[in-house]
Amino acid sequence: MVRRAAAEALGTAFLLTAIVGSGIMAERLAAGNIAIALLANSVATGAALVALILAFSDISGAHFNPAVTLAAAMQGTMAWEDVPPYMLAQLGGAFAGVAAAHLMFGLPLFVASQHARHGYGVLWSEFLATFGLLAVIFGCVRARSSAVPFAVAAYITGAYWFTSSTSFANPAVALARSASDTFAGIRPTDVPGFIAAQFAGALAATLCFRWLQPEVLSKSEANV
Repeated sequence: MVRRAAAEALGTAFLLTAIVGSGIMAERLAAGNIAIALLANSVATGAALVALILAFSDISGAHFNPAVTLAAAMQGTMAWEDVPPYMLAQLGGAFAGVAAAHLMFGLPLFVASQHARHGYGVLWSEFLATFGLLAVIFGCVRARSSAVPFAVAAYITGAYWFTSSTSFANPAVALARSASDTFAGIRPTDVPGFIAAQFAGALAATLCFRWLQPEVLSKSEANV
């Protein structure tokens, strides 16, 4: 468990470093063109996500996401007692990743974000984004598990663009990005709504795929 939790922390840290670091770089180079900045941010995040899932999936399953961990436990592919250490590792790694990105670009380690992301449309967006992420994982993991890293990264890259929230789809990511007053940030006051929508989306996807795929996944199929 120590090794698995360490892998989750390290993988989540690098994911946040990629998200925040590419957001800072994109904002500095895009000369005010938000579309170009978002394109750079999404492509960098997707590319890093493929690499990180491939690197850590055999150790911890490469969840990097409390919603994915909770869904795995609900599907019976992960023991419930493993959920708290996974989530703590993901949360700690997420904040470490933000600090690492800020340090690279000469910013304070943590600064409360002023980037407003609120409204019913944005919360609905986070619900759909998280539902879709879990749907991609559940839909791919049984028949074509080797495709999961690429499918997940492709979905996240696309969801940056087709969701109004730019698809956080991850409670640890939402919390950590509230400590970054950069392109990728989110106001701390907007985070609770995001997290509620994300967990609701994960629950809905889990229940949906229990009906679509009623067979319980075996332990050998647990890596997502």
